[in-house]
Amino acid sequence: MTRSIALAAGLALIALLGVTYYLLFARDGDDRFAQCRASQIAGGAGSIGGDFTLLDETGDTVTSAEVLDEPALIYFGYTFCPDVCPLDVARNAEAVELLEERGKMVRPVFISVDPARDTPEVVGDYAEMMHPRMVGLTGTPEQIKVASDAYRTYYKVHDAAPGQEDYYLVDHSTFTYLTLPGEGFVDFFRREMSAEEMADKVACFIDAD
Repeated sequence: MTRSIALAAGLALIALLGVTYYLLFARDGDDRFAQCRASQIAGGAGSIGGDFTLLDETGDTVTSAEVLDEPALIYFGYTFCPDVCPLDVARNAEAVELLEERGKMVRPVFISVDPARDTPEVVGDYAEMMHPRMVGLTGTPEQIKVASDAYRTYYKVHDAAPGQEDYYLVDHSTFTYLTLPGEGFVDFFRREMSAEEMADKVACFIDAD
């Protein structure tokens, strides 16, 4: 009887080790996007992304499910940004154009982290200037925080100088996030990546989906 118990315990231990190995290692090998990923994601892709509710350029409430119903490139910034945002958003728009030339439609999305100045109309005008299909979103401070937290972004509003309440800077992260319908977030891209490189990476994800 003791020998049988020991044998059963040994088999259980082997099974447990097998399951642990699968959870830690084997699943990574089953990642159909592995060859496409540009970055290592702490906690895995499932740790980034989530539902949000914001306002579009008309002031109507929209959900993440409505906005992200096709492949999308999401950027968090603000329209008064003097240098970084225009370059990054223009790069994203160029990547979208390159992808469209390849027959792949990707939606560029701009989410403001400066709700005090970025009204729906302001964000809408900015998005339209950057790309005719770009979606510009803003919202209440609480709504924006939910979206920012979901994508693990950072932003901090600086105090304005006395008498210049409308002129202040906002520190913010500069990643661009790729989402796919049914998958959610799959990767992020750093601002050093060119439009051509981004288009290649996004195309890889779309083809593998």
